[in-house]
Amino acid sequence: MSEVSSLPRDPKSDRGFFGQPFALANLFGVEMWERFSFYGMQGILLYYLYYSAAEGGLGVSEAAAVSIVGAYGGTVYLSTILGAWVADRLLGSERTLFYSAVLVMLGHVALAAIPGLVGVGVGLVAIAVGSGGLKANATSLVGDLYSEGDERRDAGFSLFYMGINLGAFVGPLLTGWAQKNWGFHAGFLLAAIGMAVGLIQYTIGRKRLAGIGATPSNPLPTAERLRYLAIAAAALAVLAAAAGVGLITTENLSDVVVGVTVVASIGYFVVILSSRKITSTERSRVIAFIPMFLASAAFWSLFQQQFTVVAIYADKYLDRNLFGWEFPASWVQSINPVFIIIFAGVFAAMWTKLGPRQPSTPLKFAAGTTIMGLAFLSFLPFSGGGENSAPLLGLVFTLLLFTFAELFLSPVGLSLSTKLAPRAFHTQMVALFFLSVALGSSMAGTLAKYYDESDQAPYFAWIGAASIGVGLVMVLLSPWISKMMRGVH
Repeated sequence: MSEVSSLPRDPKSDRGFFGQPFALANLFGVEMWERFSFYGMQGILLYYLYYSAAEGGLGVSEAAAVSIVGAYGGTVYLSTILGAWVADRLLGSERTLFYSAVLVMLGHVALAAIPGLVGVGVGLVAIAVGSGGLKANATSLVGDLYSEGDERRDAGFSLFYMGINLGAFVGPLLTGWAQKNWGFHAGFLLAAIGMAVGLIQYTIGRKRLAGIGATPSNPLPTAERLRYLAIAAAALAVLAAAAGVGLITTENLSDVVVGVTVVASIGYFVVILSSRKITSTERSRVIAFIPMFLASAAFWSLFQQQFTVVAIYADKYLDRNLFGWEFPASWVQSINPVFIIIFAGVFAAMWTKLGPRQPSTPLKFAAGTTIMGLAFLSFLPFSGGGENSAPLLGLVFTLLLFTFAELFLSPVGLSLSTKLAPRAFHTQMVALFFLSVALGSSMAGTLAKYYDESDQAPYFAWIGAASIGVGLVMVLLSPWISKMMRGVH
């Protein structure tokens, strides 16, 4: 009998990691290092694109740079659907996670080693697809470590998400430091090394999973594989042809991802709502999810501007002088993860204490989009200043509002998608929530192209007011949404 099969399969028998299954430590580690590499790279990516060659960058326009970053962010979340499909139909969650981590590492290596936009293209595609696959399957595997009704599940997920935020905090600090001292490719190489460390520790501990996620839940018949391969090849050929004739450019890349995501989202809703496999109650709940899907997309279109407009703002207008030393602009990306680590537990305790008295889910969504709008309005007092004039504490306060908005909407939205899901479309509803994130992330790139550095106030005012408007609409729709949710809160 192999070593893997001789390990205990019952999660309740294993409490080797702070009372949790020891395999959680392995998943914690690979996710932490993946987030380290992901946020570390993303912290310096925009600067690499628009800095001049003399500064070590590629010298593309800011409009093209924010479009590329937005398209990349959207593609990451689009890829969660692909990663889930590969796991369910081809490889199983465990092997999909492993190969996704390898792909992420190779993507960072490409960014570090291949010069110019070719390296950017190869690297970002590999990282986006790999991160999507890893994100979808790591979460799934954590859930599979626990038997139904195991009281340790919520605590286990809390530990897992702590790993996510630790990686997101440390990544921009170290890659930004490496970029400042040795250049962008050193920062990308450090991200690759971080992912390699995560992959090594995961490989050593794979046996701890004891066969969990080893096989696909709905295997694709061998006879059908060639058909799907042909569809994938045709899709890639169409994309290549569109790029070749100039229909897809760096400037409109985020617009293309927005369009693809909109089509995919509408298609998902149509398939679910028209299915004969769902009941009238389930159909009502899916309809109730539509306005919250739109509110989620609106929220993420602002939140993900941390990597577009806020990154430009931090680079050019923020006073980054700290006791006589100018810290890297990418370090700003570590502020939100710190606040998440501090306040996630506070929000969880608050909802627990309030119990049935807590706001309904639509009102939480309304609060998230409203606070996000207020965060953008908080830029206004400092938007007329010159370069390096905006106070650091002002941006810290803004990012604190980002955090509060995120905690009102992001974990609530993911939970809601599982509660409203029809029995026959449980996974697809989770995919729909990720599609709202994909839509918002790509829109963050599209909206950022309208950011005028010479006249910042109108951008912050209009974007902030629009988000508050979405929040007010959600408040007005809240009674109808709650009624359509048919007993789900």
